[in-house]
Amino acid sequence: MNTFARELEIYEVHPAVALIGENVAVLQSAQELLGRIDDAQYAGANGLPVASGPGGHLRHCLDFYDSLLRGLPAMRVDYNDRERDERTSVDRRWAIARIEATILALESLAAPGPSAHLLVRGEGPDGGGDATAWARSSVMRELQVLLSHTIHHFALVALVLRLQGIEPGAEFGVAPSTRAFWRTAG
Repeated sequence: MNTFARELEIYEVHPAVALIGENVAVLQSAQELLGRIDDAQYAGANGLPVASGPGGHLRHCLDFYDSLLRGLPAMRVDYNDRERDERTSVDRRWAIARIEATILALESLAAPGPSAHLLVRGEGPDGGGDATAWARSSVMRELQVLLSHTIHHFALVALVLRLQGIEPGAEFGVAPSTRAFWRTAG
């Protein structure tokens, strides 16, 4: 059996474990990055043509992970109900602690089966107050959404840092599928 087939077999047997691992790896990349910059670089966007510094984007992502983790026991995830802890936006040490806590929670996740249904409410124009704003989803789908959402915001973090003259690393904020394509294409 070739490596790809073996990896696919592992993914089919344990898809949630593989997806949790991808989410953890993305969060660990942020943790590593935060060890290389200071609080001013982390929090700042002063003089840049953007509204949020790297810290605001990271806080936003961690709030979404918290919403998922808080909602799983009841199988109701409300992404509108977020903490929005501004300390995470400006204090790297605090952000690193939140990343570590999120990673631990993801790694110890005793989630229901990957196809278990849950109700999800996303961001809506009015805050999503009515019952029609809830949609059916699954644990796997929400882990996929969080991975994509986090990578998207990390791409913005990379842009903001580059505008500050800081190189976050060529692969920071790049989707796993893009990195795999780069390896095969180059």
